[in-house]
Amino acid sequence: MSLSPHHDGSELYVPEQEPTLGQTVPVFVRVPEGTDVRQVHVRTTGDGEPRFVEATVDRRDGHDVWWRADVEVRNPVSNYRFMLTGTTGYRWLNAAGQVDHDVPDHGDFRLVSHAPPPAWARDALVYQIFPDRFARSAAADGRTPPDWAVPCDWDTPVVGYGPQTPRQFYGGDLDGITERLDHLDRLGVNTVYLTPIFPARSNHRYDAADFDTVDPLLGGDAALVRLADAVRARGWRLIGDITSNHTGDAHEWFTRALADADAPERELYYFDVPTGGGEPTYESWNGVRSLPKLNWGSAELRRRFATDPDSLLRRWLRPPYGLDGWRVDVANMTGRRGADAYTHEVARLLREVVAQTRADGLLLAEHGHDHTGDLDRDGWHGTMNYVGFTDPVWSWLRTGPGDHAPLPNFLGTPGGVRRRDAHAVLATMDSFRSLVSWRSYVHSWQLLGSHDSARIRTVVGDAARQEVAAGLLVTLPGTPVVFAGDEWGLTGGNGEGSRTPMPWHRPERRDAGTFAAYRALLALRRDTPELRHGGLRWVYADADTLVFLREATTGTVLVLARRAAGAPVRLTGLPATGSTGSGPAGENLHGGAPALRPAPDGGITLPGDGPTFQVWRL
Repeated sequence: MSLSPHHDGSELYVPEQEPTLGQTVPVFVRVPEGTDVRQVHVRTTGDGEPRFVEATVDRRDGHDVWWRADVEVRNPVSNYRFMLTGTTGYRWLNAAGQVDHDVPDHGDFRLVSHAPPPAWARDALVYQIFPDRFARSAAADGRTPPDWAVPCDWDTPVVGYGPQTPRQFYGGDLDGITERLDHLDRLGVNTVYLTPIFPARSNHRYDAADFDTVDPLLGGDAALVRLADAVRARGWRLIGDITSNHTGDAHEWFTRALADADAPERELYYFDVPTGGGEPTYESWNGVRSLPKLNWGSAELRRRFATDPDSLLRRWLRPPYGLDGWRVDVANMTGRRGADAYTHEVARLLREVVAQTRADGLLLAEHGHDHTGDLDRDGWHGTMNYVGFTDPVWSWLRTGPGDHAPLPNFLGTPGGVRRRDAHAVLATMDSFRSLVSWRSYVHSWQLLGSHDSARIRTVVGDAARQEVAAGLLVTLPGTPVVFAGDEWGLTGGNGEGSRTPMPWHRPERRDAGTFAAYRALLALRRDTPELRHGGLRWVYADADTLVFLREATTGTVLVLARRAAGAPVRLTGLPATGSTGSGPAGENLHGGAPALRPAPDGGITLPGDGPTFQVWRL
């Protein structure tokens, strides 16, 4: 292994992480000694015109030469890349890595001057709760199930497919969550994300019938106040879930629009009158008639949803509820329909309203596929990074007959996820990471699964591989998100089937070893600044092995992930940290392997056992 010139946009390379428009900021590139680099230029494209600035050597540090150039933040998003010139000509270093041919600008590094995400989000450890399945308070027993529901005992198996799936009703409520916050505290999270809590006609509640109240089946508005107070008392954050793409067909906006073509609510949706007359039809999410699509070309919708002083977006962010932000459902489709393209306008509007209402509010977009064109604007702070994290991690660690049969549906992909080696995993991760700024990347949610996917335990098949997956979750950049129950090794083959009731009263269904692993890994993330704020440098990959560094001004952490046993890995040229400068040596922070000891030439050897997840401080 040999290290290459490196830059990733993190604080080590761009000390000013929140630049303002017109500011000039230094950027650094790290070039290992002995690399054929005689000269470095930084290429920018301010106002659309390429310009070159010559870099100078700033310092020599161990085995590295650090080059510096000053870059003007000329535009709200300012692109830059490095031109490395050696004896054989030049090559480019952009966000995707080194190339020896000319490439388009869309893969460049980016400086973003739009208002930054809230500071607390970088340190968030998120726990996702599907309220109907988490916990029941005593008050839940006195509530009458609604007419749409199929009442279920807490031990009733979840039906993953069919008409009964959205109707199974287990009766979890918000006071049940409040009563179980000690579990979250033991686990080590600090942010609670709730899927929708508004009245609806399904257990998932993405078909909102009302945005003005909390569903009485969850305990109503007062229960949300109790939960919010309890979360704040622990110094944590509470995130809500809002549907900006559609409502339910029982929502009063839609029922009025459907009943009266002259109603003011008519313009909030898409109604089409068939050629030749007949009953009007309406657009819905993916053809699901219970989810009529909102028309963001409507000024009235923008007022009701966002800009009105008591809009739904604002009121739940204010006391006494005080949500700390929103996860926006189906953000990728919001404002898009045929020739209508309001998505970026809507994202900007919602972010502006959230910031006006509470300056530290978070706005996080759901996106199940290519999110890169929707970030780095003045809208969403980040996305749910299914394609740049979940999918590649699944494909590397997945199990099944022969370990090659495709998994069931992954967010609509025919054939699901097939098994791939680490090189393909890296290529996928880098493809999506390189098309957004470092800021958008680290503020996006990394997750191993959710209420919309299979459970990670079902994907990987055993506790050892799940620990490797959880290790990647907490050590790679981005915000770790744990779906409630994954910490106990719960299973589920698809999104609906993974919405498993928490087995509080069934210890035999809880994997204590998996809980201990999650708890240790989340503590590692919380206690290691390099894992929360450091850059990312890949140093080795083979089919079954991934090795990378997380580097910050505070130090360097080395991470080894293996899906199977293999030959030991020998590394040379790592940052020297010993007093003699002879090479790295470090204590094991997770996994129980021995401390690293350098050979006389400064190289180190990583163990070959597996599956394993190991972390060392160099």
